[in-house]
Amino acid sequence: MKKKNNNLILYITSFLSGMTVMAVELSCSRLLAPYFSSSQIVWSVIIGLIMICMSVGNILGGRSADKHGSLNRLYVYIWIASIWVALIPFIAKYLIALVAGGLILLFPSSNLVVAGSALSCLIIFSLPMILLGMVSPYLVKLGVEDTENSGKITGQIYAMGTIGSIIGTFIPTFLTIPYIGTSKTFLLFALLLNIVCALYFILSRKNGLRNTITAILVFVLLLIPINDSYAFWKSDIVYEGESLYNYLQVEETDDSVILSTNVAFGVQSIYKKDGSLSGYYYEYALMAPYFIEDMSPEKELDVLVLGLGTGTYPKQMKKYIPNVSIDAVEIDQKIADLAYEYFNLQEDEANVFVNDGRSFLSTPDARQYDIILADAYQDITVPFHMSTVEFFQEVKDHLKPGGVLIVNVNIKSGSFTGVPEYLANTVKSLFNKVYRADLRQVTNSLLFVSDDVNMIENYKTNAKAQIDENNDLYYISRYIEDNLVEMTEDTLLLTDDLAPVEILGQRALAEIVSSEVASFRSNVEGKSISEIFDYLTN
Repeated sequence: MKKKNNNLILYITSFLSGMTVMAVELSCSRLLAPYFSSSQIVWSVIIGLIMICMSVGNILGGRSADKHGSLNRLYVYIWIASIWVALIPFIAKYLIALVAGGLILLFPSSNLVVAGSALSCLIIFSLPMILLGMVSPYLVKLGVEDTENSGKITGQIYAMGTIGSIIGTFIPTFLTIPYIGTSKTFLLFALLLNIVCALYFILSRKNGLRNTITAILVFVLLLIPINDSYAFWKSDIVYEGESLYNYLQVEETDDSVILSTNVAFGVQSIYKKDGSLSGYYYEYALMAPYFIEDMSPEKELDVLVLGLGTGTYPKQMKKYIPNVSIDAVEIDQKIADLAYEYFNLQEDEANVFVNDGRSFLSTPDARQYDIILADAYQDITVPFHMSTVEFFQEVKDHLKPGGVLIVNVNIKSGSFTGVPEYLANTVKSLFNKVYRADLRQVTNSLLFVSDDVNMIENYKTNAKAQIDENNDLYYISRYIEDNLVEMTEDTLLLTDDLAPVEILGQRALAEIVSSEVASFRSNVEGKSISEIFDYLTN
């Protein structure tokens, strides 16, 4: 191979390997998200383990280059990495489900998110990342033939790898994952690695047939449909896809439509096709208007929902309290689209703004509101920037005098001081009255918040006068009245500088998993494998 061609293939190899490493890393997070969330904790695990694998690859690559002295061997390594990356869409979800199930059953007290994501990452991604980590030392050791310009060429090789990594950071996030999906993203970059291997062997006048054949096979897989459902055990999924922010799943049963985001096992929202109540947390939030002093059936209310989701709360608010004008903010355009397509949200039920909830409060579209529902979630916990003193001060600035704030808290604390306590303390530092209600059947808590010191008296008066036993909301209204607990502490503050909501959320999740596993074991004890499978699937 001529020197010019030699340098060119070195640069292409460095560029594509660097790009693939970053693309695989970003796609890895999407692969793990439905099972372990996409929190900062999971990201830390992914980045840390992949960097370890790359470092191991750097060491092994340098040693192998010294020992074998053959670039051919490097391209065999790259080819093996490409085949493994191409297999990931077909095997990874089963391996991850096996890891998650094994940890839950064998080590219920372990931190499922950390242990599960780490073990899955090692099993699925360590081999290709180690092999791709071998590329740079190999290229520098054996590819640089011009000794007079070795420093220059070495710098260019590393530069091309860095440029590839930069481009590989943006392509999956903004192009391939939203438009062709995570599985096809893995296949696309596996194809690029196959092509560079074939190109090397062709330019070296060696047999590149193997790499050419695998490149064609991967290209064909790119073109044909793939059944890549994460929740492969479910049969009633009507939509499964990915957006810029989330893995999205819509499930339809005879009477309900259900949304899950970034969680293959959980539920974010339930819409009953007949318009009836589902017992979910946002129905308890319908009690917010009754905390307002001059609430009457004719009163016009301005409502802001931070976290539209499927739009069920605006729909029900319109149904039970018709004289409302609702603004709803949703960061994910795709979720807003699903709300209209699958969950029967109507244009006149909410003015939808696609924006971050906190950012929206700084725009001219944000008005003064009688009620604000803070229901923004990132996987299992609140986005940290929407849990702080600074955020709730902005919320307070947009509440009318005597207005009511409702905060949804997704995971109860269990045996320790967690997100509900910190959020209650944080809000209490700004408002006169904060009441917490732990909800039945779900793990949520709701905070009802106002500067009106008579908010409880308002509620009792209004609910008694306007919600009788024939009203759908009667039992919800009674439950809220009977289960409100006043929060008086204001010392545990979450701030923009320090808001460890993800750590607290993961700890709560670990307790929930432990409790659920204990219940599962008692239910399946003595059952056969087929009976256990039927129990799990039903």
